[in-house]
Amino acid sequence: MLKLLVLCLLTSLMFVQIAEARIRHYKWDVKYEYKSPDCYKKLAITINGGTPGPTIVAQQGDTIIVEVKNSLMLENLAIHWHGIRQIGTPGMDGTDGVTQCPIVPGDTFKYEFKVDRAGTYLYHAHYGMQREAGLYGSIRVSLPDGEIEPFVYDYDRSIILNDWYHKSTYEQATGLSSIPFVWVGEPQSLLIQGRGKFDCSNTLSAPGVCNASNPECSPYVMTVIPGKTYRLRIGSLTALSSLSFQIEGHNMTVVEADGSYVEPFVVKNLFIYSGETYSVLIKADKDPSRNYWMTTNVVSRLPNTTAGLAILNYYPTHPGQSPPTAPPAGPIWNATAPRLAQSQATKARQGFISTPPATPDRVLVFLNTQNLVNGYIRWAINNVSFTLPHTPYLVALKYNLRHVFNKSPPPIGQDLQNYDIYSVAKNKNASLSDGIYRLQFNTTMDIILQNANTMTTNNSETHPWHLHGHDFWVLGYGIGKFDIHNDHKKYNLVNPIMKNTVPVHPYGWTALRFKADNPGVWLFHCHIESHFHMGMGVVFEEGIEKVGNLPSSILGCGETKGFGRP
Repeated sequence: MLKLLVLCLLTSLMFVQIAEARIRHYKWDVKYEYKSPDCYKKLAITINGGTPGPTIVAQQGDTIIVEVKNSLMLENLAIHWHGIRQIGTPGMDGTDGVTQCPIVPGDTFKYEFKVDRAGTYLYHAHYGMQREAGLYGSIRVSLPDGEIEPFVYDYDRSIILNDWYHKSTYEQATGLSSIPFVWVGEPQSLLIQGRGKFDCSNTLSAPGVCNASNPECSPYVMTVIPGKTYRLRIGSLTALSSLSFQIEGHNMTVVEADGSYVEPFVVKNLFIYSGETYSVLIKADKDPSRNYWMTTNVVSRLPNTTAGLAILNYYPTHPGQSPPTAPPAGPIWNATAPRLAQSQATKARQGFISTPPATPDRVLVFLNTQNLVNGYIRWAINNVSFTLPHTPYLVALKYNLRHVFNKSPPPIGQDLQNYDIYSVAKNKNASLSDGIYRLQFNTTMDIILQNANTMTTNNSETHPWHLHGHDFWVLGYGIGKFDIHNDHKKYNLVNPIMKNTVPVHPYGWTALRFKADNPGVWLFHCHIESHFHMGMGVVFEEGIEKVGNLPSSILGCGETKGFGRP
């Protein structure tokens, strides 16, 4: 009997070890293919023939291995695992110019990292402006066996929201980098889970380029069983647009944001910004004899894009049957108050609160401005517009190649205290820099993101900021200019939510706090593709001396040619 008990115990321990050491292995072939996600045929970047790419499904503690073959023929590639902190694996962050050399055409690169906590995350291209060409997808990480969520649901679904352009990323990047400046404009369509509908009568293209009956652009359909509760993991990977999302006749209860549990609150419209993820619960408790619209609309910019439409299908109603009603109208596009209210309502759930340090060791104020540099329009932080070096920072710092980028931190070229955030800057000229912020390891950092006027009179934009390698506590939001003497007294230090992406509202500020405790080099940038391309970002280094040996696969460019990849 004793031997039997010992055998059972050993078997159980072996099972636990196997479960803890689970490896999720993916093989991806990335290439350009003609696709018609909104009925208009254009080149899109696909993974194994599809866009969005496959959803990565894993359990907390699993190791993810993704072998990526670059079949783009004429284009480099890098893939970022958005929200995965890469603790111990900074070279796997997938950020060209920061943590790795790009994957050259024809090469296969192996990403390998652990998913260290449950939640809803994303992946997407991080080379040039490739993300908006279709290379993106969802990451869904569940709790370990035996643990349960603090909310109950029957089924789990992932939905990605995106905007879609008909011009190639090359055309867009060229316009952004030209004199005269050519703005990318508003997107042609909004996609829900990779499907949208462009009005083909609006194009004068050759016959066959736009086909409204193409099955590729039939609405995305999510089928639900009456009476069941669904967890919708909603992520935004828009190139430009801030969005609202709603389901006709159904309220949504917000329960998770960027991998952190939220004190539940109910919304009719979910406001979501590029790089954010939310989990919401919906109850399929409406009339099951009909279907309902799911819609997404542009907010914070004057919309020139038709709403994105999908269908909530009540089983057994025919899934292709359109709802009998008109799609619900979205919220007022330029109403900042409800968007700010949702931001302020997003708090950590009771029982899952991570208390931030009471005070910071260092405070950085980042003024977001639009400027000129040698006649080119750029975005800038504190009057400095960011540029990437040819040798990735992580590699350069690890191998002591300090000459490949500016060793001085970015200069502060604005009098922040006296800066008028409501006017076009009197000094419109910014400088370029590839300098970085070197943070003392394990210190507490406060970042104040301050929004201001663009180079257009009476215009301030929404900027979603994303931090690689970390979650941060969101201490507060405000409209107007941050008061360095008083506004810090209003910080929420009781139950602040932890996120990796956060909006800065027009003419507003957002305050963040994080621990510089993840050895590596980490990008912090606006998640709008064109804004980052135009210089809206900074880089943090922390604890580089604690970084272990780097994989040779991330080398091979810039000053590391010849001692990187074989």
